[in-house]
Amino acid sequence: MTESTSLATSTAAAPNHWILTLVCPDRSGIVHAMTAAIVASAGNILELQQFSSLDTDRFFMRVEIDTPVTRGALLAEINPVAERFGAEIQLDAANRPIRTLVLGSTAEHCVNDLLFRQRTGHISIAVKRLMANHATLEGLANFYEVPFEHRPIKSAEDKAAFENRVREVIAEEDIELVVLARYMQIVSPELCEELEGRAINIHHSFLPGFKGANPYRQAHERGVKVVGATAHFVTTDLDEGPIIEQNVRRVDHTDTVKQLQAMGQDEESRTLTQAVKWFADHRILLDGQRTIVFR
Repeated sequence: MTESTSLATSTAAAPNHWILTLVCPDRSGIVHAMTAAIVASAGNILELQQFSSLDTDRFFMRVEIDTPVTRGALLAEINPVAERFGAEIQLDAANRPIRTLVLGSTAEHCVNDLLFRQRTGHISIAVKRLMANHATLEGLANFYEVPFEHRPIKSAEDKAAFENRVREVIAEEDIELVVLARYMQIVSPELCEELEGRAINIHHSFLPGFKGANPYRQAHERGVKVVGATAHFVTTDLDEGPIIEQNVRRVDHTDTVKQLQAMGQDEESRTLTQAVKWFADHRILLDGQRTIVFR
């Protein structure tokens, strides 16, 4: 049976919705060649976004495709083009829930927002486990019917054991994304490297910045005018990984410490959830130390 006959036979099937991402050295003809391959597989392009980085001379593309052919038939057309241009590609079913592990400590706001939006179908993740170094989040996990593990961290040995258990869960559940939802522990360099490009962290953002205990009290005492949050990929450089999303909110002298904290937590929740949603929708591509986000 020839390839054309195979494709014609496959067109009787119901259309499949796929997301294709591509990263390669920038050169002319990439879009033309790839879209021609998609058309050759009876594909209908629903959305196409592209970007050429002048800094790294690399090309980035994200395409949403409807096609009646199988994934294998679609790849049979796409792979030769990818090889010709030296491209790294990923082809995944649209809206497939990304298998996710959430790490937390005591703060509930980010965890609650993620689990709520998972339950309502507003974000394509499947949280397979919630792990924390405190028991505070157990009730929230039970409410959302998510498996929960609590392992105290009081020593270097405890921390190593916790991270080893994280590795086990990642293997057991075939985890694709790890979310640090106000997980108040420094992740070891070894685990950071293992999770490169698939672990997202959230932290508050102040201008100027305040670290250590009671950052919102420090901000109040200095009379800050903006509170916000930054979501980024986890790297060995603490809170300095490639930035995915940032949000800010103006405040003034009338806001109390409690009000600043509440507004800051709102920004943290929505910023982290947005970053996770973009990851789940395959909208984030790495360009060295920064991200390309196809909104």
